[in-house]
Amino acid sequence: MPDLTPDDSRWFAHRLLNWFDHYGRKDLPWQQAISAYRVWVSEIMLQQTQVATVIPYYERFIKRFPDIQTLARAGADEVLHHWSGLGYYARARNLHKTAKRVVDSHHADFPEAIETMIDLPGIGRSTAGAILAIAHHQRHPILDGNVKRVLTRFHAVDGWPGKAAVQNILWEIAATYTPDERVADYTQAIMDLGATVCTRSKPGCGHCPLNEKCTAFERGKPMDFPVKRPKRDLPVRALHMLMLVRDNEVLLQQRPPTGIWGGLWAFPEFSSLESLCDYCERFQLSAGEIQQWPGLRHTLSHFHMDITPCLLTVDNPMNSVMEAGNSIWYKRSKPVEIGLAAPVQKLLEGMHTQERLI
Repeated sequence: MPDLTPDDSRWFAHRLLNWFDHYGRKDLPWQQAISAYRVWVSEIMLQQTQVATVIPYYERFIKRFPDIQTLARAGADEVLHHWSGLGYYARARNLHKTAKRVVDSHHADFPEAIETMIDLPGIGRSTAGAILAIAHHQRHPILDGNVKRVLTRFHAVDGWPGKAAVQNILWEIAATYTPDERVADYTQAIMDLGATVCTRSKPGCGHCPLNEKCTAFERGKPMDFPVKRPKRDLPVRALHMLMLVRDNEVLLQQRPPTGIWGGLWAFPEFSSLESLCDYCERFQLSAGEIQQWPGLRHTLSHFHMDITPCLLTVDNPMNSVMEAGNSIWYKRSKPVEIGLAAPVQKLLEGMHTQERLI
């Protein structure tokens, strides 16, 4: 932990807030009509996702779920549908759980004690601090990815920030620099600086308001920080997806509520072409007409998924296929609002494109 004085803290906050007043972003959709609910939704969406990607999702989500009561009353499928494409779907499931708990246990008002806030599903210390700072002007430090990058570069903090010891140091620095006044602006300012100036690649050190005392800048090595996560080779899982089509409908099955794509809808999934053919024979579906499409790779946080799509068009499939899990015939011409796994959405679009070419 650097030896910081009150003067250091005042200098840091003053420079950052002065920069924010002139260059900070103030027109983001969640910065309008600020409330704990709107800040919370934005903070969850922004976890591991860039602002430009989040904005259209956020606007659609808030239009459909303008308040926490509406979100709590909605079905899980509809919530996941409005999250489809953003990834990390546990965020959406936790969002829905939290909405229900806040409505049921807190009279639809977010708790204003950080300990109670952190107890809600999907809300950690940094997210809770951001909500309370921006919506209620409470003094709480935050430590999202942008803030970690600013602080590790400013102090040339050694070690991967994912390690508990390094993270503890960063929390201490963040707490020391967080001012008592204008805490909402400061919270937005330090996130903005990391997102727009102290960026992951090609940081704009020349016009950074903190460069006068930034250790990484002084050393000429801003890209050395934060220290990168130790490299690891991701394992590869191979699977086959059966795109079973009748007329303008395709068979989809809902995945279990936990695990990969929890609660989303996907094509029936098999470990091999042989097991896929066994499935077709068991339900008296002709396996001789299966078309294997070019494979596609979908990368998740812990492994690569190599998918072989297999298309089978049938005239009159046995109704017994519906017994294999929670299944529906999904009408592609009039799609219902359900959450779709990203590769499934991509394959559905590919089916439509292929049909137009025939």
